[in-house]
Amino acid sequence: MKLGMFMMPVHPLHRNPTQTLQEDRQAVILADKLGFHDVFIGEHLTDRAENVTNSMLFLATLISDTNQIKLATGTTNLSHMHPVLVAAHAAMFDHLAQGRFIFGISPGALVSDAEALGILSEDRNKIFAEAIDVILAIWAGEAPYNIDLPDNRFKVTTQSTMFPEIGMGNMPKPYQAPRPEIVGTVVAPFSKGVIAMGERDFHPLSANFLLPKWVKTHWGNYAQGKVNAGVAPDPAEWRIARTIFVADKDSDARAYGSADEHSPYRFYYNQIYTKLKKAGRHEVFKHSRDQSDDSITIDSVLSDLCITGTVNEVVDKILAFREEVGDFGELVYAGMDWVDPALGQRSMELMAEQVMPKVNAAIAKSASLSGAQRSVSAAALAGGALS
Repeated sequence: MKLGMFMMPVHPLHRNPTQTLQEDRQAVILADKLGFHDVFIGEHLTDRAENVTNSMLFLATLISDTNQIKLATGTTNLSHMHPVLVAAHAAMFDHLAQGRFIFGISPGALVSDAEALGILSEDRNKIFAEAIDVILAIWAGEAPYNIDLPDNRFKVTTQSTMFPEIGMGNMPKPYQAPRPEIVGTVVAPFSKGVIAMGERDFHPLSANFLLPKWVKTHWGNYAQGKVNAGVAPDPAEWRIARTIFVADKDSDARAYGSADEHSPYRFYYNQIYTKLKKAGRHEVFKHSRDQSDDSITIDSVLSDLCITGTVNEVVDKILAFREEVGDFGELVYAGMDWVDPALGQRSMELMAEQVMPKVNAAIAKSASLSGAQRSVSAAALAGGALS
């Protein structure tokens, strides 16, 4: 199982954005040194707590300061820009990163962003679907493009102005052929959008603020989409984000991970819960649809969704989570504000250097034992058939 990282990121409102942007850069640089496979960075236009306004622009500052980690938009909000802009910028980024790029996409969920852009009353999911179709058509096509898809508001051509002799009218193709990996973050339980992702070979990333029982619903729908496309579903393509804090001491795990009033995990979930409740999407925190709103508290959310503890505790909790939701290819560690930089960095170190090796050793051992048991069973059956 690979280890990735996802940062929305979320910072206390009183903090200086100059400092938090540099802190987020340092988190990515540390993740690169520790061997994290990829890092996803979110973006919002109108949120003081989540102050990365363009994930691609932020990630561009990290290309030269990292060596192996893949840099992923998490996400590019496709309702916010014309798809020509997104296609051209993403292709250029892919060249700058020489293929260390993952194209994470979503419609853009923050309503204040939509209001500021004048699209609050628009169907942003429809804009998203239309935009990704056009982006893929641009990357697959050649000038003058002449893209005019059915029921799609975006018409793209350079027919009347192209000048092939000097290269005018051509848009760049990505470094990766035929395109970068495309990843979509999945929030809703039983999301039907995951079926379409499977059909189109886009890969799902299940959000960290979903209960395990809701996370589990994503795989069935994704697998159905792959089957619809005539392709065998592969759990290696499924990423799951989790909120994790690893500490050397139990007392730090309890306090910094949830109990202390200044815990970044407590602040994070207070922000997320408040936003989702305001948007009428707080059902993700409920164990059943008839559970009352009053029964949901920040303490209950932290208990349900945070994996905290010392190394062996966290290993056991991750393995129990995997047993509940099924096999998946990448565990995506949710990055937090570094209220205490030493504890925040130490958690990442312990996660990469101790937790994941133990998790993967346990998974390998389990697979080996299962294989041996299958061999014994087959031999017994064969023996019975021969006797």
